[in-house]
Amino acid sequence: MPRSGRLRTFIREYKESPRFEKLSFMPPFLILIVEGVLLIHAFTIDVPDIMVVELTMVLLIISIVEIIFVFEEMHEHYISNTFDRILTIRLDDFVLQQKEKNVKKIVEDFIDMHSKYKNKRSEIYHIACQIMETHREEAWEDALIKKLKAFIKRRKKMNVDEILEAFIKKYPTYKKYRANIYQKTCQLKGVPEEGKENTFNG
Repeated sequence: MPRSGRLRTFIREYKESPRFEKLSFMPPFLILIVEGVLLIHAFTIDVPDIMVVELTMVLLIISIVEIIFVFEEMHEHYISNTFDRILTIRLDDFVLQQKEKNVKKIVEDFIDMHSKYKNKRSEIYHIACQIMETHREEAWEDALIKKLKAFIKRRKKMNVDEILEAFIKKYPTYKKYRANIYQKTCQLKGVPEEGKENTFNG
């Protein structure tokens, strides 16, 4: 059973590894197979060539060591990715619950609650910054859509370009977001995004 568990773990980690790591795992195995065939052939001939056997054994050992190193690197990468994923989920939930705007305060409070992460302060700070930036972007987009919906509802006869110009005139702070406004307006009105090159530059 322990062997079966290790095999399942290896298969799971291999499947979730980047393509480069998967490819780097193949050459050592291919070389190992070739060396195994050569070694078997060297022992089965009438007069075995001791030099060939010894060299093949050395290469076989090197291939096995290389496979072990590749597996260890793959395992470390998997553990790192799993750690980052779990930390991001926990930190995101924490930020939503706390409604705190100060990143430093968030990091301190999070570490106080989860002391096992106290040696990961820099990683927590970096992830917290990304999460808060994502939340700001989502809040900005929600506010924009809410304003656009109300704006379009009162101007149903206007086309997309007319709505865009009128909206920017009413809310000049959105002027540098013409592309976003154009895209959202098209989505809300259910029309294709045609002629957007001119609109973006207008």
